[in-house]
Amino acid sequence: MTSTTTAEQAATPVTDRRLTLISLVLALGVFTTLLDTTIVNIALDHLQGVFHASVARTQWVATGYLLAFVAVIPVSGWLSERFGVRNAWLFAVGAFLVGSALCGLADSLPQLIAFRVVQGIGGGMVMPITLTIVTRTAGPERIHKATAAVMLPGLLGPILGSVLGGAILQSLSWYWLFLINVPVCVAALVLGRVLLPSTPGRRGHRLDIRGFLLLTPGVVALAYGIGEISEKDGFAAVGAWLPLAVGAVLLAAFTVHSLRARRPALVDVRMFTRRSFGLGSAITFAGGFSTYALSFLLPLFYLQVRGETVLHTGLLLITQGLGVMFFVVGVRNVAARFDSRFVIAVGVVLTMIGTVPFALADTHGGTAVLLAAQFAQGLGFAATTFPVMTLAFSNLSHDEAPRGSAAFSVVQRVGAPFGVAVVAVILQNLLDGATTPADRLAAFSGTFWWIFGLSAIPLLLAFFVPSEKRTDPAEPTDPAR
Repeated sequence: MTSTTTAEQAATPVTDRRLTLISLVLALGVFTTLLDTTIVNIALDHLQGVFHASVARTQWVATGYLLAFVAVIPVSGWLSERFGVRNAWLFAVGAFLVGSALCGLADSLPQLIAFRVVQGIGGGMVMPITLTIVTRTAGPERIHKATAAVMLPGLLGPILGSVLGGAILQSLSWYWLFLINVPVCVAALVLGRVLLPSTPGRRGHRLDIRGFLLLTPGVVALAYGIGEISEKDGFAAVGAWLPLAVGAVLLAAFTVHSLRARRPALVDVRMFTRRSFGLGSAITFAGGFSTYALSFLLPLFYLQVRGETVLHTGLLLITQGLGVMFFVVGVRNVAARFDSRFVIAVGVVLTMIGTVPFALADTHGGTAVLLAAQFAQGLGFAATTFPVMTLAFSNLSHDEAPRGSAAFSVVQRVGAPFGVAVVAVILQNLLDGATTPADRLAAFSGTFWWIFGLSAIPLLLAFFVPSEKRTDPAEPTDPAR
């Protein structure tokens, strides 16, 4: 099957109704994989007690999943092209389903860690393949609508995970932390088989072995090193700087390889030279220091400073999700009529405004103000995320979509934890020597102010975004952007 034939098939548009159904099916896969991450993270302390294991050993329940998740992202683009996007997506969701079922049946910590790796292999491929399907099916004129339908459940998943995880640990066995994924995955597989567009694979499309051996270990080394930054010695720890250095060298070597390759590699680094894709990726990476860092810090603030339970903390965080929903349901269509630079900048400013009440908060009282601040954070997060996704993917061609999705997902999965790790180091340094609740409050307050300042990075980048008013959804975009 030639690329010309594939492109011709892609040129056949689907109806708006069919696009909505496709987006909803894809959202099921995104939702369950991202929901699972939050559910398990808040249960690590409980799992430590169940298996009578050390903190370091239990942490591999999360680390094993993360490393497998990141490792498969670079090959997701090749998998989509080689076997077709529908088959690749069904395989990814199926692998996640098998991993979830096995985790629910595990009776030892080593088994659970091994099965979490299986989960990560499936989960890591779901998002980039989803973005490929969305980009190809929607086209540049409707991509803002399709990404909103797909990404909304993904943004809500981590927030709802805290509530669901707390409820499961209080009322059911820990096995249900994983078994809850099974019915959602089954529904996604059945509906996906029927509704997702079927595209043939390219039998002669070979895997770039050299690129794979450079990029995959490089990304995994970076992810592992970033995870170690938050430990006691921070960047100075050998377990942090050594894998970071190795990862950086491997990524540099892959960049040289990609630029010299006659055929596009696993990730075509030339895409980052495009203003729209490069800036979208840069803003996403910088978002790790603000929006993603807040997702890490807020639960700790409620648990350690305000003394809330896990379940109550999850309930308090729901207002952030309401802010996201409000943007998608009530603001997104209006925002689409304005310059993307303005929408993204306003989103960052709203996130910054939502940070201030937490920097000024006390150990008790003022809950209504904090809930309103979280609503502003969610609104700002959505106002930043959706235009940035549209910016990055709107000008990708049919053939570029798989590699572009993989590249963007790598940036997202490295940038977000890197920003979180830096903020975690800041918090840990401020907490050192804190012996009273007032000292602990001061440490969290200082960290929130750091997030407020670091948010200036994506705010500055927003002003370099190409000027674009989408007053007419049918208006074609400039592919040179």
